[in-house]
Amino acid sequence: MRRDQLELDAPGLDRPGTLIRYGHWGRPVVVFPTELGRAWEYEENGMVGALASLIDDGRIKLYCVDSFDHLTWSDTSVSHEERARRYRDYERWVTDTVVPVIRDDSPGAGDLITTGASLGAYHALHLMLARADLFTVAICQSGNYDPSFWRTWGERGDDAYFTNPMDYLRGADGDHLDWLRSRVYPVLVVGQGEFEVDPTGALPATLAMDRLLTEKGIGHELDVWGHDVSHQWPWWREQIAHHLPRFC
Repeated sequence: MRRDQLELDAPGLDRPGTLIRYGHWGRPVVVFPTELGRAWEYEENGMVGALASLIDDGRIKLYCVDSFDHLTWSDTSVSHEERARRYRDYERWVTDTVVPVIRDDSPGAGDLITTGASLGAYHALHLMLARADLFTVAICQSGNYDPSFWRTWGERGDDAYFTNPMDYLRGADGDHLDWLRSRVYPVLVVGQGEFEVDPTGALPATLAMDRLLTEKGIGHELDVWGHDVSHQWPWWREQIAHHLPRFC
């Protein structure tokens, strides 16, 4: 399996960001790590191995990126609005730096897929909804999609609003909502076992996002796994291997 690692400038953030590509051809899949994770986390936890047949067959190319959660949602020393402002810098790194590299590397390979587990699922869903011109499918595993519940404090302004899918999607209407309906397809996957309710809130948050997407008429899937399915890598490996082949 071909593996290439790049260090990309990240304006507004505290260091360059890492991008690791796996594969030689196929539909591009942008992978976001769990909280505070780095680009190599997917490989270290067996997720790349779980998708090896798709990669080797040229059906997908994985592009695993860093998080900068230590500056954004995980930095409880700063207010909600400041965390969200910093997160906008991370968004711009993904859309303005990472995506052009992917486009140059995979010309004509189709619209990008996003995926991630836990906090990575938030990144995957939010980036797809915020930039549906770039990303059209999001496979979201065990996610929580409302940053206002993430140990936040302080006033909330525009940056907090526009980084919270539960807020801006609720406010979507008119032509923009119609465009989202025509472009995006979220897949929400979650278990009912250990850590999916406490402390992550993933199960109730996923059900809440399902209800909001249904209310807005946005086509999507909800896939709730059993009471033995926990908020952990072995289950995420099974889930991504189950869902991703349909989209490549």
